[in-house]
Amino acid sequence: MIVHGDRIYIRPLDLPDVPALHLLRAENETFFRPFEPLQDSNAFTLDAVQESLVKMIAEREQDSAYAFGIFLNGTDELIGRVRLSSIVRGPWQNANLGYYISERFNGQGYMSEAVGLVLRFAFENCGLHRVQAAIMPRNRGSIRVVEKNAMRLEGLARNYLQIHGVWEDHAIYAMTREEWPPAPGDRSDSALSHLE
Repeated sequence: MIVHGDRIYIRPLDLPDVPALHLLRAENETFFRPFEPLQDSNAFTLDAVQESLVKMIAEREQDSAYAFGIFLNGTDELIGRVRLSSIVRGPWQNANLGYYISERFNGQGYMSEAVGLVLRFAFENCGLHRVQAAIMPRNRGSIRVVEKNAMRLEGLARNYLQIHGVWEDHAIYAMTREEWPPAPGDRSDSALSHLE
């Protein structure tokens, strides 16, 4: 389940990745904080990261979520994570998309590439019909990531998710199997100006 790109590759995270994932989370605790739910003070310990990864492996085995590490080609350095979660089969065949990247590699196009790779996995390997992402309108970098991958804006969900202790609105972006792969140069139109 390794998906290769031009500068990175993604592969499922496993127990040998615990030290690198712990380092990634610990080094970026302050950077990630404004974009995540409130975390317990122990959430960034080695034991907590291992416990979280054990849960993610079990979810993968149950086909309910897939957590991929984002690794640099050449050095194999773990620089982020991209995840398909809350997978629903049956007539919906849907998953939620979530991701984060180290501050050192933020804004350099790595996450856009990683999301493209996980969409390829979702539609070509996992048999999903729809992938959706919920993004706070103020998170412009994350919006650029989904726009570069031609995910379309579906609307604004008011008070959708509690982030850092505050109920935040989220813009919902999605793509279906019929829209994959996007045409070269295609990207969704940003309609956030009238939603904010």
